[in-house]
Amino acid sequence: MARTTIDWESQIGRRLRLRDLHVFFTVAQRGTMAKAAQQLNVTQPAVSRVIADLEHTLGVRLLDRSPRGVEPTMYGRALLARGTAAFDELRQSVKDIQFLADPTAGELKIGCPEGISAILPPLMERFSQQYPRVVVDVEQVRTVTLELPALRERRVELVLGRPGTLSKGDGLEDDLDIEVLFNEKLVVVAGNCSRWARRRTVDLAELVGEPWILTGPGEFNYNVVAEAFRARGLDMPRIAFKSASTQFRANMVATGRFIATFPGSLMRFNADRLALKVLPIELPLRRWPFAIVTLKHRTLSPLAERFIEHVREFTRPMRDARPAPRR
Repeated sequence: MARTTIDWESQIGRRLRLRDLHVFFTVAQRGTMAKAAQQLNVTQPAVSRVIADLEHTLGVRLLDRSPRGVEPTMYGRALLARGTAAFDELRQSVKDIQFLADPTAGELKIGCPEGISAILPPLMERFSQQYPRVVVDVEQVRTVTLELPALRERRVELVLGRPGTLSKGDGLEDDLDIEVLFNEKLVVVAGNCSRWARRRTVDLAELVGEPWILTGPGEFNYNVVAEAFRARGLDMPRIAFKSASTQFRANMVATGRFIATFPGSLMRFNADRLALKVLPIELPLRRWPFAIVTLKHRTLSPLAERFIEHVREFTRPMRDARPAPRR
C-alpha cells in the first residue's frame, strides 16, 4: 500500500542516494538481480538489499519478482522516468563544467539515419576543423517515425534526420522539439559512365525500360517515382533492386547500368566522389523535411548548442526562401 504523502527531508533527502538509484536502474535494465550484480561487480544479496531499502524508503514496491526475473511496477516505472531525466541533467552539468574548463574539447553524442550519413562528412569536417578535440559519437537511428528511443532514453542529445511521416495529432511529437532546416528535393541520378549522363535532355518516358533501384513500396522514394510516372500515364519502370541503403544504391548506380533517386543534398556534396550525375528530370515536389530533433525541457550541453548552430549555418544555402517553421 503506497503512502499518501512522503516527507522529503526525513524520508527521502537524507536516505535516497544516487548510488542506490543507479543500482535500481541497472536491475530494471538487466531484468534480474544476478545480472545487475554481475554488471555492478557486487554480490546479489547486496543488490537485493539496496532495492529493499529503496522500497522501504519510498513505501511502495518498485519491482515485481518472478522466477524469470524482475519487472518494474507502475511506481518503479515512475521512478525510472523521472530518475533518468535527473541523472541526465547531472551528466550534462559535468559536461558543462568540462566545457567551461575547455570549450574546445569534449564528447557529443548524436543520432542520424543511414540515409543522411552521406552528407555528414562535409558537415563534420568543418566542425572538426573548428573543434579538433571534440569527439562526435554518431549512433544510427531511424527517423521515419518519431519514436526515437535513443533520444528519449537520452543516449544521444540530438537527432539529425528526415521525419517524413511527421503528422500532428499522433502524440509522438508532444515531447519533441523539431526544427526543420530545409525541405529536401528528390532527384533522378545515373552513373557518370552511363549513356544518360551525357545527354542534355532526358524525358521520363525514356527511362521506363531502364533498370531502377528504389526503396520499397509505400516509402517516400518509391511513392514520388510512382507518382511521376503515373502523372505521365506511364507504367512503373522496371525495378532491378529494392533497398533503403544509400551506399548500396550509390555503388550500383555508379556502374552505369542503373537509375535511382537520391536526396538533392547528397548529390550537392557527393556527386563527384560517388561518380554520379543528376539527370535533367523534374519529379513532383513533396515535403521532405531535414530537421534537428531534440527533447523538450532537456538542457542541452554547450557542445550540442554549438553543433546545432554549426548545422544551421552549414544548411543555410539549402533552405527554402521562406524560413522553415520551428515546432
